[in-house]
Amino acid sequence: MRDFKNEIAALIAGLPAIVDAGLDVSEVFALIEIPPEASKGDYAFPCFRLSKALRKAPQQIAAELTATLADAGILDVAEGAADGAAKSGGNCVGRVVAESAYVNFFLRRDVFSEAVVNEVRVKSVDYGKGTIGNGRKVIVEFSSPNIAKPFHIGHIRSTVIGNAIEHIYSFLGYDTVRINHLGDYGTQFGKMIVAYRRWGNRADVERAPIQSLLSYYTKFHEEAALDPSLEDEAREVFAKLENGGEEELALWKWFREESLGEFGRVYKMLGIEFDSYAGESFYSDKMDRVTDELKAKGLLLESEGAQVVDLSQWDMPPALIRKSDGSTLYITRDIAAAIYRKEHYDFEKNIYVVASQQNLHFKQWFKVVELMGYDWASGCVHVPFGLVSLEDGVMSTREGRVVFLEDVLNRAVSQTREIIVEKNVSTDNIDETARQVGIGAVVFNELANNRIKDYVFSWDKVLNFEGETGPYVQYVHARAASVLRKAEADAVRAADPDTAIDGSYLGSDSAYELARLIYKFPAVIMDAGEKYEPSVVTRLIVDIAQTFNRFYHDEYILVDDAAEKIAKLALVYAVKQTVGNGLALLGIEAPERM
Repeated sequence: MRDFKNEIAALIAGLPAIVDAGLDVSEVFALIEIPPEASKGDYAFPCFRLSKALRKAPQQIAAELTATLADAGILDVAEGAADGAAKSGGNCVGRVVAESAYVNFFLRRDVFSEAVVNEVRVKSVDYGKGTIGNGRKVIVEFSSPNIAKPFHIGHIRSTVIGNAIEHIYSFLGYDTVRINHLGDYGTQFGKMIVAYRRWGNRADVERAPIQSLLSYYTKFHEEAALDPSLEDEAREVFAKLENGGEEELALWKWFREESLGEFGRVYKMLGIEFDSYAGESFYSDKMDRVTDELKAKGLLLESEGAQVVDLSQWDMPPALIRKSDGSTLYITRDIAAAIYRKEHYDFEKNIYVVASQQNLHFKQWFKVVELMGYDWASGCVHVPFGLVSLEDGVMSTREGRVVFLEDVLNRAVSQTREIIVEKNVSTDNIDETARQVGIGAVVFNELANNRIKDYVFSWDKVLNFEGETGPYVQYVHARAASVLRKAEADAVRAADPDTAIDGSYLGSDSAYELARLIYKFPAVIMDAGEKYEPSVVTRLIVDIAQTFNRFYHDEYILVDDAAEKIAKLALVYAVKQTVGNGLALLGIEAPERM
């Protein structure tokens, strides 16, 4: 993409006053700002820093710089043009205005819009794609539900945020590895096995695996409140499982397989795949290495029979590595997993998309890995997110108070189908469109706001398709597709980068604003990757969708003049492609008809 900010920086850096002040191009570039209001220009250069070197007031410097640019004849303003539009030519600046201590630059709309549209036409599905990753390995751990427990609405946050982050990093050129670190190990399996033996049967589990296992788990905690000896029995059973007890191991494997089958249906609905399902159990034979290494490096201390790493120097409680009974904890397994991943994948980044409740846990074990002498600890990143609660309180697996994610997705698809039939929406396949839009609505709802915010799950909110929602953005994509279909052969020409377009037809406020938003797309993808924040992509494509609707209502697109029609269709194509690329990064499909 043509770098307009850099062109302006070069223009400014060549002015005598800037040379006298001792600023080079990179310093000028760093000073240039984007005004908060479009009426102030596309870029602004503040003159405060020049005041001391030039011994003049910033306002005077801004006025003199503006006059110098005009005297140099660089702007080539068309005589009599109401908005100062420039004649055709290579320079990107159409107008410069001094305002207080700033020099405000207005780009030539024809040059800018033409460059943006051409870039999208050339790159197509790769528009916005980066090479910064250069094939380096990035691991993204996300979703990670617990075996034999419900895949509920609380899991959607890690699942869709992690999926979007993986897509973004892959789009930026990284070699990504998607890991589903299943919760398939721990004392809860002792409880599950005890509950199954006492109150369960195979037929019920095969008919409805998660619902049945959840009912057993809930029953266990109800009964354990009356008979605490059940907790001891569960610990004994888990110890047998850890030691390879044949019957316990067979039940554990069966619970795992049945659960993965249930989870797989949800992942298929969401279009999500994983490269590895290595969960906690995978690292059960790798933890002795961790404790041995901690001992050898003098980091492991004994405290009341347990083994810990003292982290008081960093204002954290001790990291409990082994309990007094010798059993390991999450932190031990996470350290073992990180070491394995580094040795197996040689990652540059190891990203964990896990709720903010676990902030301390991650800080602790990241510090332990660092103390072990592993410099790659800095590449381990915790991406926290806010929690989901129900309108009548928090979710509780123990109490059986959950909303199944599969039910949410199925209800969204069903309700979307009813809307399509009721409104007689044009589509080639009602069921397929209902699936795309219904699931898109749920995913978009999760990614629309900053990930760190807590929120209360509400059916009405998730299934509300009005306003800044997934269906709204999908509809704009379909509307753009409809315009291009109606144009037939002209649309094909407009999408072809070898077809020249006349940017002067893209100078209206709505057309220019569309071009400005589309131009931001590559930078927004970079920003989303750096911040691990998919919502910045969501925000941009909503803005593009809203601006396209203004353009659609303000402009005649399929006009008689061939040059004007091709230029406007090229912009419509750029909108469709950019919105489609953005939705894909979020893990949302983009219907052609809606």
